[in-house]
Amino acid sequence: MDFAFWLVAATAVSGVIWGLDSVLFRARRAEGAPQPIVVDYARSFFPVLLIVLIIRSFLYEPFRIPSGSMMPTLLVGDFIFVNKFDYGLRLPVLNTKIVGIGEPQRGDVIVFRFPPDPSINYIKRLIGLPGDTIRYRGKRLYVNDEPVPVSPSGTYFGGCPFQPDAMKYEERLGDLRHAILNCSRNQGREGEFVVPAGHYFMMGDNRDNSEDGRYFGYVPEANIVGRAVRIWMSWDFSRLPQWRRIGGRVE
Repeated sequence: MDFAFWLVAATAVSGVIWGLDSVLFRARRAEGAPQPIVVDYARSFFPVLLIVLIIRSFLYEPFRIPSGSMMPTLLVGDFIFVNKFDYGLRLPVLNTKIVGIGEPQRGDVIVFRFPPDPSINYIKRLIGLPGDTIRYRGKRLYVNDEPVPVSPSGTYFGGCPFQPDAMKYEERLGDLRHAILNCSRNQGREGEFVVPAGHYFMMGDNRDNSEDGRYFGYVPEANIVGRAVRIWMSWDFSRLPQWRRIGGRVE
């Protein structure tokens, strides 16, 4: 019963009202008689609702970042566009894939429905593909027993509780380079994880302050919403908008 449900319901109801009037009742009204107000509203809103439904369901959907788990890639208050077609087209509400286009790639920043509660959307970076073995020990990430290359890139203000600065690193997943944070006074959960078929393993870039796959497990393919691609606004309402972030790519 989320926004997608109500959008589909509103589109369907307005379309049915307009359609029934066009087929059954319009010709029976006396010439010059006013159109019923409910029909007038349906005729006005149906095209707009249909366009919004198509764009939101099959092209792009906006999301707001609520936490710092993806710092420094994404900040609290970032508003992002999520590409809905890269991984295939899905029916709204049912989330059933109807057209397969592509598959999630390691390193993608992905929005997905939280496995313990699918009504909640999460955003993390895809680390483990089906069949991978992921190990996280001593603040180092290993994929299939190979250490993921990292290099220090200075300090970062914020992102760590109980300390002013975080240590910033550049991590390389294949050809993709992105920033991560580590906190000297915090320690994220460690462990080894074998990704089952049809599932993915996600981690936040703020490694010591992220509730991710190390805590809730694996994300089923059916829970994938889409790939984060652009920041269209950055404003957490406690300070002025960060204009320089607008239009930035999510990498």
